[in-house]
Amino acid sequence: MNTTTFDLPRRHALQRRDMLDWAFAVLVLLGGAYAFNRYHASMNVYEQGILLCAMPAIVALGWFWKPLRLLCVAAGAATLLAISLYAQHTDGFGADLAAGEKVFWLKYLLSSQSAILWMSLLFYMSTLFYWGGFFTGAGRNSVAEVIGSKLAWGGVLMALIGTLVRWYESHQIGPDIGHIPVSNLYEVFVLFSWMTALFHLYYEQRFATRSLGAYVMLVVSGAVSFLLWYTLARDAQEIQPLLPALQSWWMKIHVPANFVGYGSFSLAAMVAFAFLLKSATQRALLIGLVGVPGFIVALILAVRLLAGVSPQTAEGLESWAAKIAGVMAFLGLCIALRRHLVARLPELPQLDDLMYKAIALGFAFFTIATILGAFWAAEAWGGYWSWDPKETWALIVWLNYAAWLHMRLMKGLRGMASAWWALVGLLVTTFAFLGVNMFLSGLHSYGKL
Repeated sequence: MNTTTFDLPRRHALQRRDMLDWAFAVLVLLGGAYAFNRYHASMNVYEQGILLCAMPAIVALGWFWKPLRLLCVAAGAATLLAISLYAQHTDGFGADLAAGEKVFWLKYLLSSQSAILWMSLLFYMSTLFYWGGFFTGAGRNSVAEVIGSKLAWGGVLMALIGTLVRWYESHQIGPDIGHIPVSNLYEVFVLFSWMTALFHLYYEQRFATRSLGAYVMLVVSGAVSFLLWYTLARDAQEIQPLLPALQSWWMKIHVPANFVGYGSFSLAAMVAFAFLLKSATQRALLIGLVGVPGFIVALILAVRLLAGVSPQTAEGLESWAAKIAGVMAFLGLCIALRRHLVARLPELPQLDDLMYKAIALGFAFFTIATILGAFWAAEAWGGYWSWDPKETWALIVWLNYAAWLHMRLMKGLRGMASAWWALVGLLVTTFAFLGVNMFLSGLHSYGKL
């Protein structure tokens, strides 16, 4: 009796699957079998286990959120096309990557660098259309916002194609060079960009509103801008061999789990920004959104004038002051256009709920990533925790959001206080993600700028 009762929900869930669901599952399983048959010699037992677990996970996600099915199939088909085009041009080891500059479809669309450039363009265009939606059309979703959403989907698709093709390209350079592309700042910024955009697209459908796209895509466009600058400044698109500390299967699960957290926290912060624009008084916005950055600029300039820093450090301080001044100008523009920017936003309780769900999801995955990182550290450096700057700031991020969730669940934290906290949390997360690499050194200095 108990067994039959326990099996009913599972049977009911399977009975609700239609032919497209089962066709998607078959395609995923066939794709996984092909990857295993073709590349198993390059995998160790842990990587083979990850592949086996990934297949049912992708099927479950595709069943849970149907738009993922088309995304996965399109990304897989485009990647296979790119691989077949590369395979037509070989050198002494494998595919000749110079074909990426000779074959039309590789050069202009399907090579990893081309696909990532298309990702960048599509995300920029998506941001512009989302913002244009505030000033055009009527109703909850304007035509411009619909186009912005479609462009965001296109950006995610091109990012996935670029990532998968780059993974293949790395294996064609030489023995022991191939690796999943999550090993340096260039690769993880691609990961962050598409993952944050994808989270937004899910919540966009879940809450039936596209008006938050303009806010969330701002942080995606910021990540893309850094990615393009980093590419030009450091030739970061070049595939490099892994450092010894990164030659571990832990990297393949630790880094993606981390960026589920980073992406969710960033989304929550931009929702918090929208919440504050909608709810705060004009005076509070001016003090908080302009006064705080203004204080930071003044502090930087004071250090520059009084501390007698080196010319190189002074130049860096002035550069950051200019960037923050630009942020201040943008925030001032947002305040000036506030009536348009909040007209079609969801109600405040809905924004508050979305902020909570994003932080809860991010915190769960960030916790998993931190635990996995400790195991990786024990394997690489002989200890689970060493108070390295990256580890210390990861702990600060974890404590920040643990406190936020505690205050919400135990003390009923809501409204402007929780929104300001989530927005400041983005600054803490950004420093842990990027600032540590820029200003501090330690065991994680392989990601230093």
